[in-house]
Amino acid sequence: MKTLVIVTHPNIEGSTWNKAWVEELQKHNEFTIHQLYQTYPDEKIDVAKEQQLLESHDRIIFQYPFYWYSTPPLLKKWFDQVLQYGWAYGPDGSKTKGKEIGVAISTYGTEASYQSSGSNQFTLQELLRPIEALANFISATYLPHFSLNDSTNVTDERIAKSSKDYLHHIKTVKSAVVHS
Repeated sequence: MKTLVIVTHPNIEGSTWNKAWVEELQKHNEFTIHQLYQTYPDEKIDVAKEQQLLESHDRIIFQYPFYWYSTPPLLKKWFDQVLQYGWAYGPDGSKTKGKEIGVAISTYGTEASYQSSGSNQFTLQELLRPIEALANFISATYLPHFSLNDSTNVTDERIAKSSKDYLHHIKTVKSAVVHS
């Protein structure tokens, strides 16, 4: 299975977690790492190139820091421009059919804050429903997400464990949906 990891961090060099995750994945040649902010510093997306990348991979993981309960702006723009009618959806839009789509995010808040009784009042699964809906809309399979909460709590041990856990997740995650 060919896996494309689309990293959308506006300052990857200043990142702790997303940078460590990228560095871990780069040790394994079965992943294609594609960094949107580095590829498109002017935010002018090459739609044909992006669509070709998607077509040549079976599993797509969107990796980003969780911004205001959503994606960074360039990833939203990427969704709007790349996942076109007639290509990803609509009568002739079948290029993403059967692909697997997953999310890997880092959050500032603690795990407890992402509970119905927590300060955010919603779980991460609930807050990631727009990505799940996107996957469904383009006939892809949505995979359970990977997350690291409390991103300000940085230790070398935690970085190493999270990076290994992320690698394991990408290699082994399966859809929770049972197809009949």
